Amino acid sequence: MNYSQRLQSTHMRTHTKETQDNLTPEKALEILKEGNQRFINNLKANRNLLQQVNETSEGQFPFAAVLSCIDSRTSAELIFDQGLGDIFSIRIAGNVLNEDILGSMEFACKLAGSKLVLVLGHTRCGAIYGACNHVELGHLTGLLDKLKPAIESETTTPATERSGKNTDFVYNVTVNNVHHTIRRIREESPILAAMEQEGSIKIVGGLYEVATGLVTFYED
Repeated sequence: MNYSQRLQSTHMRTHTKETQDNLTPEKALEILKEGNQRFINNLKANRNLLQQVNETSEGQFPFAAVLSCIDSRTSAELIFDQGLGDIFSIRIAGNVLNEDILGSMEFACKLAGSKLVLVLGHTRCGAIYGACNHVELGHLTGLLDKLKPAIESETTTPATERSGKNTDFVYNVTVNNVHHTIRRIREESPILAAMEQEGSIKIVGGLYEVATGLVTFYED
């Protein structure tokens, strides 16, 4: 019986310190992969969410931290079929990075014991479109500026076709942004970089396809 079958036949309980401690980063990633497979097959683990409310009332032991977009279609708990207390969910338009998000990741891994950091982009991202079209609007301007390195590192598209109208260009920038964010995490957080080097966490990327629900993982 595989992991998904066991989830269907038994109640999925909330993670405890013991179960979190016993997870490897590789197993944490596998849990997300299997959860996404359940999602795209319209299956759900058998959970009692009210019971999980009670079980997490005095503490939480999430196994992963997921940085994703605010897009209404990209709720990490849903697309990875996770319950209360399972993951730290960090959401911001364009799944960009800043000091506060880095601090949140450091808290999740160093202090709260999470074994995985996932940077999750998605197709048809409004923030990526906006950045590709050089949109300027209030505070959004500064946020979209954080996507410029992903645009600049896309060198295959000629200047006349570098806009949000070019779906291939937008897709390439979206993938670049995931990898750029992962590089920044490693460069700007010595804490997370050291934890990854010693094997206590993994830092990986992913791309959610809004048309199918499937997540493609990028493991460097």
